[in-house]
Amino acid sequence: MHFDVVTLLSGMFSAVTEQGVVGRALAKKLWSIQCWNPRDFAQDAYKTIDDRPFGGGPGMVMMAEPLQRTLDAVREQQQRAGTDRLPVVFLSPQGRPWSQQMASEWAVRPGITLLCGRYEGVDQRLLDASVDEEISVGDFVVSGGELPAMMLIDSIVRLLPGALNDQQSAAEDSFAAGLLDHPHFTRPETVAFGSVPPVLLSGHHREIVRWRREQALLATARKRPELLLQARQKGLLTPQDLAFLATTEYRNVLN
Repeated sequence: MHFDVVTLLSGMFSAVTEQGVVGRALAKKLWSIQCWNPRDFAQDAYKTIDDRPFGGGPGMVMMAEPLQRTLDAVREQQQRAGTDRLPVVFLSPQGRPWSQQMASEWAVRPGITLLCGRYEGVDQRLLDASVDEEISVGDFVVSGGELPAMMLIDSIVRLLPGALNDQQSAAEDSFAAGLLDHPHFTRPETVAFGSVPPVLLSGHHREIVRWRREQALLATARKRPELLLQARQKGLLTPQDLAFLATTEYRNVLN
């Protein structure tokens, strides 16, 4: 998996290239990244990549032409490497909401080109001409696309075979089965503010599996009931799940 990232702030990406699970996966050559600075493709002495918006208004807008030259250079390198055209993704609060399912689907792609905006926005002509998809990581605004891009990279890379010490960890993540994750506990068994549920100390694997499933159902019903409705619509809830929910205070959440 390869990521080409168009960004004015390549140094930010050390957070994923040098740290944690994703950094270790990079060291193992499970993925690769190259950052491209649009200033390198500006054609004036000042390396200008932004200008005032037509029609007035606050802030500056990233110019179409330096960004297009950057994307052209990215594509030329991909062609030299024998890679089919990789999709160009613009990180934007106006985009399609990112999800665990999308991360799973994109983890089998050979690569992605990520376009990170800055300032007030990006010239719409560039977006219309060269961007395949806009992706949002939430209904909020940050100063640029770098943090959202790193979130996409992290969520995808951790799903690559060999990235996690135990690949089952990814299979049991929140959202992987349409539900939030069950609670987790570790040693010691008792602390000043609580104890580990006895079932987890019982050694009865089947009972532990059942308890964790029920706790995942309860957590989803309490925190994200819309996910429970989606899980039922997708056929992810078993008759046992529905029977259990019918005995709880959340019995009406699926109505």
